Amino acid sequence: MIGYFDYTVILTYASLVSAVLGILICMDGQGHPFIGVFFLMISGLFDAFDGKVARTKKNRTISEQRYGIQIDSLADLVAFGVLPACIGNSMLRVLPSMPEINRAHADRMTTSPFVSIFYAIMSIYVLTALIRLAYFNVEEESRNENNEGQRVYYTGLPVTTAALIFPILLSLQYITPFDITPFYFIAMLIVSLLFIMPIKVKKPSTRGILIMVAIGAIDFITILWTYISKI
Repeated sequence: MIGYFDYTVILTYASLVSAVLGILICMDGQGHPFIGVFFLMISGLFDAFDGKVARTKKNRTISEQRYGIQIDSLADLVAFGVLPACIGNSMLRVLPSMPEINRAHADRMTTSPFVSIFYAIMSIYVLTALIRLAYFNVEEESRNENNEGQRVYYTGLPVTTAALIFPILLSLQYITPFDITPFYFIAMLIVSLLFIMPIKVKKPSTRGILIMVAIGAIDFITILWTYISKI
């Protein structure tokens, strides 16, 4: 078989599978955006540690390293590019039928020209995520060729931040009587621009990653508890 299947790539593969499940659930006729968010956070958890796990193998070949870079970005495009867009599409279809949402406000969000605008934002978001990841791959290959060592700063907002930003935003839906759909897409547009802005973002340390994981875990438990209580 082609490809690599050792422990260094397992978390990346798991992140992709989680994202695919989230996409399928969101796009199903009875799909629910909050279930999609669960899978988004799970993908974020796997992604937070896949690089550290891969680097524990000291004798990785150049091909293995390059393969790891490529599949990580491909998985990130699906998990943090396509899945958030599918969650947004699910919000347009499902939120109007949720009892805790102001129905009149939600109904307006599902009519033209709003839908056209939202679809355009989703397309821009996925495109900028693709551009950001492709640019990262080029930079990373150049760094490896020049033996520049570990990265200290990222250029542009990492796409993996979607695993924190959008779940936190959706969790607000359960504590406000208003439809947050327009705010979700406004945030998506802002984040998409930050993906391709030439800004320097410091790479989080292990402590920073653990803090973000803790925040994600709290948000995960909060959404799950609130969702179950509404059933």
